[in-house]
Amino acid sequence: MGSSHKKDTQTFDSFYQSMYGQRWPTLREALLKPSNPIPFSEGLTQSYYLDEASILAARSLPISDGDIVLDMCAAPGGKTLVLATSLQTKGLLISNDRSSQRRGRLRKVVDHYLPEEIRSRVTITSHDATKWGLYEQERYDAVLLDAPCSSERHVLQDPKALAQWSPSRTKHLAIQQFAMLAAALEAVKLGGYILYSTCSISSKENEEIIQKLEKKRDGRYEEIAIDGPFAQKLSHGSIILPDTEGGRGPLYYCLMRKIG
Repeated sequence: MGSSHKKDTQTFDSFYQSMYGQRWPTLREALLKPSNPIPFSEGLTQSYYLDEASILAARSLPISDGDIVLDMCAAPGGKTLVLATSLQTKGLLISNDRSSQRRGRLRKVVDHYLPEEIRSRVTITSHDATKWGLYEQERYDAVLLDAPCSSERHVLQDPKALAQWSPSRTKHLAIQQFAMLAAALEAVKLGGYILYSTCSISSKENEEIIQKLEKKRDGRYEEIAIDGPFAQKLSHGSIILPDTEGGRGPLYYCLMRKIG
């Protein structure tokens, strides 16, 4: 192991050790193991493989037939497939991703896996999710914000990603994540639902984002408790972690309903 890689690893470990304490070595070992995606096939033309935690989280967003739904950061598309099949016979899904490269992958996924009747009700857009409230307000019945995050499982398994990681990265991402969540609150209708999720293990990108929303948007939403399988409840929302849940996750999610 080179000295620079060793330094990167030590910095990374120190940061997450401070959050997880004695649990960190076990969690770290679980994150280093390959993920175990399962087939999701309900309503699709063929099975799409993704983490079971992602399916469970996306399914926890209440969607009724006929709803207008927004997936704010939709690529690569697994959760969009789960949302699209929840629409059944009516309703619209807006699947958004700002990156043209990721949007191309998203388009291939929805074209390949969705039957035409559902695909015809999915629109792919390219907006900046942090500014959504500037051009659409109170339009959507349900919003999924699967926010860009630190993706620590990927970072640990990729030396290049580890070399680019720093403690400040989670801080910068948290600023972006909060801006997106605030925009989602503007985009959803009164009485509508928002599901905030990440694949991060950092509390700064998970429950602390909801804590900040509670402070800055007090009285505008209520948190909805979810008793989902495999999930550990936190101060806000829940997290599925691979060290205790058979390799599932990591996946953090929190469900909210707009009330004001």
